[in-house]
Amino acid sequence: MALSPLAIDDLAQSVLGCVCAALDQVAEEVPGHPGCPDCRRCVVPGTAAWDGCEDPCSGSTGGQLSVNVSRIFPSTVSDFPRQDQAVRDARNCQPPPVTAVELVVTVLRCAPGPTEDGCPPTCDELADAARTLHVDALAVYNALLCCLPKTASGRRGRRFVLGQQRAVGPQGGCVGIEQTVTVALPACNPCPEDTP
Repeated sequence: MALSPLAIDDLAQSVLGCVCAALDQVAEEVPGHPGCPDCRRCVVPGTAAWDGCEDPCSGSTGGQLSVNVSRIFPSTVSDFPRQDQAVRDARNCQPPPVTAVELVVTVLRCAPGPTEDGCPPTCDELADAARTLHVDALAVYNALLCCLPKTASGRRGRRFVLGQQRAVGPQGGCVGIEQTVTVALPACNPCPEDTP
């Protein structure tokens, strides 16, 4: 039995969709919240680059939403998401009982900076940026709790454990949040036939 070659990418795309929908929903509930970024929302290879907090499509402060894989490791059904240290028999293409994928969801927004005269941002500007960050933090958290289980078929849905969420920045004019989540990959497919 082998894992589907698209299992990780399908998972990352599902998480991106869940988080984007949650950010758009919260924008309807919280006046002034920018919602899901219009232009910079993507699954990225490796650690997300802070390409920009402003939305280059429209010039608004839409931000950047990204999902990336930070690690993949074997686990067990009873101790998920703990890493399984058992040695496998490579001859029969048998994956571990559970393959865990740790994803990082990053939401970046513009951070208030100094004026042209070098004065620091006002307390009101800082409070507005903090409010956006706090709303983003709970939107991402709620998206993973409420939407992620529904992204897999089956009675129990997708198995996952929420990890740490932390504020990042301000750096380079950006500030935001990073949320980790460890997800069990879906069931395996048969191994491809051996070729000569």
